[in-house]
Amino acid sequence: MNIRITRYLAPLLLAAALSSCNMVSSLKHDDKVVAKAGRQKLYLSELNKYIPDGVSAEDSLNLAYRYINSWATEILYTKTAENELSKSQKDVTKELEEYRRTLLKYRFEQRYINQRLDTLITRQQLQKYYDDHKSGYVLQRPILKVRYVDIMKDSPNKGEILGLLSCTKGEELLVLDSLAYVSALRYFDKTGEWMDAGVLAREFGIDYATMMSQMHNGLIQQSSDASGDIKAMFVFDVQTDGIAPIEYCAASIRENILSERKRDLLAKLEQDLLTNALDHKEFVIY
Repeated sequence: MNIRITRYLAPLLLAAALSSCNMVSSLKHDDKVVAKAGRQKLYLSELNKYIPDGVSAEDSLNLAYRYINSWATEILYTKTAENELSKSQKDVTKELEEYRRTLLKYRFEQRYINQRLDTLITRQQLQKYYDDHKSGYVLQRPILKVRYVDIMKDSPNKGEILGLLSCTKGEELLVLDSLAYVSALRYFDKTGEWMDAGVLAREFGIDYATMMSQMHNGLIQQSSDASGDIKAMFVFDVQTDGIAPIEYCAASIRENILSERKRDLLAKLEQDLLTNALDHKEFVIY
């Protein structure tokens, strides 16, 4: 930043911050010039819009300097470009018009889709798409149904929680959920849905192959002397290869079906526009 600007700006910002510890509110209507780049001036009231409430005086000053540098850079770049580029290079009329058309087209397409897209996808439609595209759902990594807990080593409920991690009875699940809620650093029950082994491995800070190799009788457990906690996961079901079950693919299938419907809508829109224009002689092919 220009030294002269810095010397002028710092007292203004610091004085405001010291008087109220809120530069934005205290200087809201101040029209002092805080920076100048070329013929452009930045006023303090404009600067205040980019500094959030509640920040310290030091942070306010740092944010102000950062914004001023960014503001000045944009202006100086433009000024230099206007001086250095030829008249033809500075003519952006064509690019602006192309961008305008692209933006209008995009906005109209979004409105058109939002008004017409059928978002209801039945179980039968999911199943048909899955059956027709099974080759696209071959597992790249194992998937698992698990229950996971991260608990401090010295927790008084550690033993009971770890002992209940593999439970399936309703009353035991209630006890586990209650204990985990008050004692565990992290706990989740994904026994009813499939999870990617790579995602689960991140909970242990290891790769999924190492995690799978540590499984013994369905349990994967890891102790950390550094953090002082125990991470444990009980695996209720696992599939290591082959075609992923439809339940695991359902979200992806829904996205694909909706994407296809959007493409069909846009194709129909394009054809309707051409047909209508031809019928009304607004579009003529010679």
